[in-house]
Amino acid sequence: MKIIQSQVLVAGQGSGKVLVLPEPLSLWGGLDPETGEIIDRRHPNSGDNVAGKVLVLPMGRGSSSASSILLEAVRQDKAPAAIILAETDAILALGAAVAREMYDAAPPVVVVKPAVYKQLRSGQTITIDNNGVITIQ
Repeated sequence: MKIIQSQVLVAGQGSGKVLVLPEPLSLWGGLDPETGEIIDRRHPNSGDNVAGKVLVLPMGRGSSSASSILLEAVRQDKAPAAIILAETDAILALGAAVAREMYDAAPPVVVVKPAVYKQLRSGQTITIDNNGVITIQ
């Protein structure tokens, strides 16, 4: 078991299997909020599902409307359990913060240092607590 401190953008608790995206993803046009499926056919993770996963990605990409897609995924119960970023992404954080206000549910959104980010692998089980402490099992 490994314990890591992250920078919290949106506090919360989340746990699940890791899904690492090697490239940024625009949720607007890239994620189906009704199913959680990555629908951007040019993305290497096209067809993967983020629902209930700890989504690890460098950053979001593109439209400010991505926050509304995350908000809708939360409403549909198809959002990631948590989001771990390599770089601060205000658009993803906004979507999670608004979801918390509107639905009292949202994935925590945290940023980790580059050395930690490189250690994260799909299939690991991760838990994030309200203080941004990440436990890798």
